[in-house]
This record gives sequence, structure tokens and C-alpha cells, in this order.
Amino acid sequence: MPDRRSIPPAVIAVVAEELGGFFTHGKLDTIFRIAGAAGDPPAGNKVDKVSAWLLWTNKASEGEPLEVLGDALGEYMDAELHGADDPREKGRERIQKVLAKNGLTYSGGRVLPAGLVAGPARSLETVLRERDLPSVEKEFARALDNVEAEPDTAVTAACAVIEAFCRIYIEDHGLTMPAKQDLGGLWKEVRKDLKLDGGDVADDDIKKILGGLASIADGVGALRTHAGSAHGKGRRPFKLAPRHARLAVHAAHTLVVYLVERAENVKKK
Repeated sequence: MPDRRSIPPAVIAVVAEELGGFFTHGKLDTIFRIAGAAGDPPAGNKVDKVSAWLLWTNKASEGEPLEVLGDALGEYMDAELHGADDPREKGRERIQKVLAKNGLTYSGGRVLPAGLVAGPARSLETVLRERDLPSVEKEFARALDNVEAEPDTAVTAACAVIEAFCRIYIEDHGLTMPAKQDLGGLWKEVRKDLKLDGGDVADDDIKKILGGLASIADGVGALRTHAGSAHGKGRRPFKLAPRHARLAVHAAHTLVVYLVERAENVKKK
């Protein structure tokens, strides 16, 4: 990061409660040593230990506090949950909320200023949390988590974000599920029902943007087919870079945010 930024006190408080309440003393020592936290393990109970270690990391002359925090959160935030009663589910939500209040976000072992992750992508996260769209939210999280390390998986998840929303929309509105339930077939039904072809829109500029929505769906679906992780690859596969995956993820997220808002507006009318 260009500027050394300290971990906000409110973030330290919540992280200390969640990590200290879940891991043993020995596990916390291992986590923070691997993360590069400053100093030896602090004395006191587990919550006090995490809090003190993060405070020391802020005051250390070397290293980046947010990098240490991201590494320390990795196992807690990214490990597979053990059933619906796993306390980490609510704990993760608490951590993400306090990070967001302080202009930060966690993604794939890194804590970054929220704007560096994605403007439209973060707005989709907010939209999903305010509505009952768990399958879309799951694919959204998978897309963000894999952009850097596994771009092909992120592209596949970006396509699944659109597919999941379309399936939910078709089910919730009593539409007929298409015979071919790929992105093209699902998107065709949703586009028709939401009147996204621009026929009822007077402004030519809006018509152009609406026309571009179809290109987003088609393009993300095609990229998933040709370079995503869902299909086998030929002798000379296209090598996806994180920038390609980020483009697909952001485009898919922007599309779904609009679809959610469009659907709600149509319902009100």
C-alpha cells in the first residue's frame, strides 16, 4: 500500500472479540506469528491478547498493519463453516460491517480500502444483504474471493451470479422455466418480462445502456464457456488474468444491481 494505515480501534475491538472467542491461546499465537504481528504473545485472556497484539502492530515501525490484519483474519474468514450453527457466520458479518464503517473491506486474506475492491461490487453486496438472495450472495462471495488467485473460477462465479438471480426471478414471478436453463435461456426470459429491450423507454441514451445489458450477459456467459473453470480446455487455452476476471465480475455485479432495482420498480408500478 502506498500509505501506512493503522487498524482502527473499533475494528480491533470487534476482531479481538471474534478471534479471541473462537480460537485457543496456542492457535492465536500461531496465527499472529505467521501474520507477522509485532512482539511476543501478550499476556492476559484471549480477547486481550488479540487486542494488544493488533495495537502493538499499529505502533511497530516496520510492516503494514492492515496486511497483518488481513493475514490474521484469513483462517477465520475463509475456512469452511461447520453447519448453520457455526459462530463464525455471524462473526464474519460483524467484522465486515465494522470494516465497512471504517472504509475498509476484507477479501481473500487482504484488508483494503473499500474503493480498491470495487465500487459496483460492494454496492451489490449491500443489495444482497438487504434482500433474501442467498444463492446470489454465495456466488458473489466466490467471485470476489477468487479474482486474484483463480481468475477462471471468478469468471465462472460471475456468470453464476447472473444465472442465480435469473432463476430466482423466474421462480418468484411464476414464469415458465426455459427448456435450456443456461445463462442465455434464463436471461432471455427475465429480459422479456422486465421489458429490457428498450421499447417502453423514451430516452435514446437509456435505450443504448439497456441494449448493453444484453451484451454483458452474453459476454460473461461466453467468457465462462471459453475460459472459465466450468468447462474443459483445449491445447491452447486462453490464459485469464485477474484484470479479465475483475472486468467480468464488475460487469455481472452492475447488471444484477440494476435488475434488482428494476424488478422492484416494476413491482411498485
